[in-house]
Amino acid sequence: MLKRTFPSPEALRRFPFGLADIALIFGTLVLLGLIARVGAGTLVSFVPPDVVPDVSLNPLHLPYYAGRSTLRMFIALFCSTLFTLIYSYVAAKSRRAEQILIPLLDILQSVPVLGFLSITVTGFIALFPGSLLGLEAASIFAIFTSQVWNMTFSFYQSLRMVPSELDEAARLYRLSAWQRFTKLEVPSAMIGLIWNAMMSFGGGWFFVAASEAISVLNQKYTLPGLGSYVAAAVTAQDLPALGWAFLTIAVVILLVDQLFWRPLIAWADKFRLEQSSAAEAPNSWVFDLLKAARLPRLMRRAFTPVGETINRLLSSLTPQRPRVAINQKQKVVSDRLYNFALLLLIGGLLAALLHFILTTVGLGEVFKTFMLGLLTLGRVVVLLVVATLIWTPVGVAIGFNPRLSRLLQPVVQFLASFPANFIFPFATLFFIRAHISIDWGSIFLMSLGAQWYILFNSIAGAMSIPTDLREMARDLGLRGWRLWRKLIIPGIFTAWVTGGITASGGAWNASIVAEVVAWGQTTLTATGLGAYIAKATEVGDWPRITLGIGMMSLYVVGLNRVFWRRLYQLAETKYHL
Repeated sequence: MLKRTFPSPEALRRFPFGLADIALIFGTLVLLGLIARVGAGTLVSFVPPDVVPDVSLNPLHLPYYAGRSTLRMFIALFCSTLFTLIYSYVAAKSRRAEQILIPLLDILQSVPVLGFLSITVTGFIALFPGSLLGLEAASIFAIFTSQVWNMTFSFYQSLRMVPSELDEAARLYRLSAWQRFTKLEVPSAMIGLIWNAMMSFGGGWFFVAASEAISVLNQKYTLPGLGSYVAAAVTAQDLPALGWAFLTIAVVILLVDQLFWRPLIAWADKFRLEQSSAAEAPNSWVFDLLKAARLPRLMRRAFTPVGETINRLLSSLTPQRPRVAINQKQKVVSDRLYNFALLLLIGGLLAALLHFILTTVGLGEVFKTFMLGLLTLGRVVVLLVVATLIWTPVGVAIGFNPRLSRLLQPVVQFLASFPANFIFPFATLFFIRAHISIDWGSIFLMSLGAQWYILFNSIAGAMSIPTDLREMARDLGLRGWRLWRKLIIPGIFTAWVTGGITASGGAWNASIVAEVVAWGQTTLTATGLGAYIAKATEVGDWPRITLGIGMMSLYVVGLNRVFWRRLYQLAETKYHL
């Protein structure tokens, strides 16, 4: 009888690692190696103007440039997620903090990326003298400011719209604030947060060029990356180089979608708030691989005691507070004192700003920027109306149909993630040859970056409508406009408002790069507030930079207070599940 040389099938099944684990380990090692290789380039010497990085138009350098840009994007996304969870939670849980943080969020959203760059570039470079890390930090911060506001608005609104029966159950079971946050609030917001994070990540590509080929305060700084490569190709009028850049960004977007976003969407499907499961759940081969691998389960089992200890500690530090009766008279007096202090602070800031403007640029320049703002406002309104009419039905169709979602989600992700300003050179060339005024063409250019907020929020809103409600509507025979009026509009209204407010802010921000476009030595300039800020930033005119950013903030905050906040209140009172 021959002695067995190989393990039996039963022994193989007991083996702690399988092919999925081998693939997971190999993939992780490759990823860590790529991060180490790409990250090493951030620590090189940087002593402007003598020692500065340069960008070559040789296509062989594109994989490295793509790695540098992608790493910046993911670092910014991590920072945006952390900021979102903390900022939104504080704003949603404290009425007094909300009175400050939400208007401040409106202002921060309205400040253009170039405005942040103007303020932060010099500071970050001084923070890391002699190292490229300072310029890298400035670039990541600029991308962060293009991603974070959409995510913050989404999560804040989700915290305000937790279903009432789940809120009551959390109180009944006396969940601590930490348990409530991790077991109820984050899970109920997960689908919307992921889709908005996906949109924010795609929107971040829009400002990669501005954050890597920085031209502020009469200084030019360049970081190796896809954005700076495209900027150099535009300056050189090198169409083949632009073509290679297009191909590279397309590959990057598809890889990020397959390796990161699709697994997240498949994982988040378990957070649907409904009694009946979806007819067809989203899937991902990476997610299936992770579920098949034994290593993640072993690691989770090993770290479970640590996680439970941390949970118990945080739960003990955040016990549920009992509801106490509020003395309405004391509440009114307290609110009046608080509001009076806020008004004093705001009045002081406005007085300082007014003094700065009057002593530098004068009232005539203020009226000029106000009129320029009206022109840009008109472009933003046209964009929002057209984007709503086109993309809301498309988003609902994708959100309602998992099969359609599986087919179109990569397409939608690709279109939203593709940096719209990479298309600007070709659009500029078309405008020049077709004799189209940039005053009208800029609306199209702004829409390339802003319209996707409405689409992605419509998808998230439609996916969040419980399947049992859809089935009930189908059983009742609701069709066409009646279905929209009774189910779809109430179901997606909150998500659409979030998409609208972030699309509006994104459009204002995009106006800075859309109202001034160039091809080689030919520059097209629209009449608007975005072009005013872009010109002032390029020459380092601080008074006009401040005035332009202040006026744009005034428009955005005013619209948010007068229009969008009223819609939010309507969503909370009329369309709250």
